[in-house]
Formats: sequence, structure tokens, C-alpha cells
Amino acid sequence: MKSHRRRIEQTIWCTLAALWLAMPAAADIYKYVDENGIIHFTNAPTSSKYQVYVRDNFFPPKGPFRVSDKYDAYIRAAARKYGVSFPLIKAIIQAESSFNPRAVSRAGALGLMQIMPANVRLLKIQDPFDPFQNIMGGTRFFKSLLNRFDGQLSLALAGYNAGPHRVDQYNGIPPFQETQTYVRRVLHYYRMLR
Repeated sequence: MKSHRRRIEQTIWCTLAALWLAMPAAADIYKYVDENGIIHFTNAPTSSKYQVYVRDNFFPPKGPFRVSDKYDAYIRAAARKYGVSFPLIKAIIQAESSFNPRAVSRAGALGLMQIMPANVRLLKIQDPFDPFQNIMGGTRFFKSLLNRFDGQLSLALAGYNAGPHRVDQYNGIPPFQETQTYVRRVLHYYRMLR
């Protein structure tokens, strides 16, 4: 009886291990603070001192790709007004909030396009949770980034995620796993929506 139970447990553990190994790797970010107070980040920890800082759970969707069409009229209006591709705006919204107009990030970004409070003020958005205002303001801000980075889509997306000063600082997409994953995610959605 015990040997039968042991075989069942071994089979279960082997199955779980096989499933775990078959899962795609997430690009988690790890952090540790050294004895001098310097903060170290990596996506490939080299010691047990590193602790998970940000979990990246992005896996491209399998099967049919669907996004909400609830705000398409607002997205079309923003696309026309600011000359930004309709599917690109939808891809940004999908990546930022999955079309949740009440979304608030850990960093305090607000609404569908996850606009930071400082940019809400800069863009003179009265209500960042109003879908029309959020989409118009977010698209206006994104268009300014496209202009700033001479139409280079990846740099504009990186600037939208990490801030344009970070793109300038690193003279390209910053070496932050979150930003690199974000750019890949939006471009993936954009390709799916075109």
C-alpha cells in the first residue's frame, strides 16, 4: 500500500515538474541592496541576496486575439486628431490597462492609458478616469513622444513607459526589463490588431 502511494506521489511530482519546466520563462526583475546602500537590479540573479522585485507575467495570448471595442469611437477621434494609428492606440490601451477605465497602477498611473498624475496636470485633463479625456490626453502625449524621437516607435513606447528622459539618458530603450517587456508587448498587440 505504501509503495503504491509513493509511486502515485512520485508520478504527481514528476508531472508537476514537467509542467513547470514547460512553462515559458517570465522576465522577473530581482533586487538587492548591498552593504553600501547601492540598489542592484537584474533579471538573472547571481546570488540568494536578490529578491523578486517585479513579476513579469506577460505571455502572448494564444488563440484568437480580442480586445474591447467599447471605446473605438474615442480612439478613432484621437487617431484622427493626433495622427496616431488607431490599432497602435488600442495596443497601448490593451498593454496599459486591458481597457479598464478605472485602473490605477502601483506608481499612481491613471485610467485607460495609465497617465501619470504630473502628465494629467500637464495635459490639463480634468478627469483621468473619463475614457474620452484619458484617450485624448494619452494619445496627445504619445504623439509628442513620437515627434521627440523622430517617429521611432520603439523609443516612443519606451518613453511612454519609463519616461522620455530615461530614453535620452540611455540613448535608446532603457535597460529596464519592465520597459523592454512593455515595448515588446505593445508591438505584439499592434501587429495582432493591424
